Amino acid sequence: MRYLLLFACGWAAIEVLDYFEIVVVIFASATILAFLLSQPVRWLRRFVPHNVAVFAVFIVALTVIGSLVTTIGLAVLSQGQPLIDNVTEFLTSLSPRLESLEQWLQQWDLQVDLQSIGAQLRDQAAVLLGAGIGLVQALLTNFLYLIFIAVVTLFMLLDGDRLWQLLLRRVPSVYRHRVTETVKSSLLGFFGGRLLLSTFFGSATLVTFLIFKVPYALTLAVIAGMFDLIPGIGSTIGIGIVMLFLLSQSVVLAAKSVLICVVLQQIEENLLMPRVMQDSLNINPVVMFFALIVGARLAGLLGIFLSIPIASIVVSLLEIDEMKGKAVAPPPSDKS
Repeated sequence: MRYLLLFACGWAAIEVLDYFEIVVVIFASATILAFLLSQPVRWLRRFVPHNVAVFAVFIVALTVIGSLVTTIGLAVLSQGQPLIDNVTEFLTSLSPRLESLEQWLQQWDLQVDLQSIGAQLRDQAAVLLGAGIGLVQALLTNFLYLIFIAVVTLFMLLDGDRLWQLLLRRVPSVYRHRVTETVKSSLLGFFGGRLLLSTFFGSATLVTFLIFKVPYALTLAVIAGMFDLIPGIGSTIGIGIVMLFLLSQSVVLAAKSVLICVVLQQIEENLLMPRVMQDSLNINPVVMFFALIVGARLAGLLGIFLSIPIASIVVSLLEIDEMKGKAVAPPPSDKS
């Protein structure tokens, strides 16, 4: 009966999240922005009053984000559809080659339906490429939601401490400081770190594409950087989409560009990530991918970004050492 009730509560929670999807997206996005902007507000508050610091940081952030989204977004919108058409035409042109390869395999009694595989590859490539461009389009078209997010972020910066203390009333006083530090470390560590890493990856990719004179360089770099926000597998998906487009231009160009992108990915993951993230998300990779899949199923794109910091908070608060990324050394055994 307990498991049935737990399943029923989970199902009801999913239905509620689905019904209030827009509300959840607005407040979750505003919370993330408020967490990120709270750091410069805290630093500036040492010199000016709290309200002045909040308004100064908010105006600067709004100007910078608005300028970047408008500039990059308009460029992506103008290049997006031609890019998708180019990739689709390239994949369609592969049909005769796939047919020839299929006939050759049939001579060896290997029955492989390469035409269906090619059609599925074409459809999936268009979906993935359209997802990156569609996200930028959504940011521009849902202007009203962006206004709501900005307003809610401003009020969270002004009264965020009081709201957080209200939420902590249900937590025993001895655990409040620990909960606060864990949530702050996980959220700031993940979103701040991923933002810096993705900015590096996207900027370095853009410079590489400009050097090799790759067409639609800005759009491809934006797509690679946006997919890099997804931890674990995002950069690989972004590189795969870029490679698919570059193959339609030149095999040599694709090989050079993808090789440099892989080098940049290794620099990001092995040199920059340990310093930027600073073990703020110490969870096992298996747990990370499980959280990603569950988050994507429950809340789509927003669930992908929220699932990992939430999983990290749960693992840290419950002190589940087996689910952490670094193994905890066993206590020394007493040997007489």
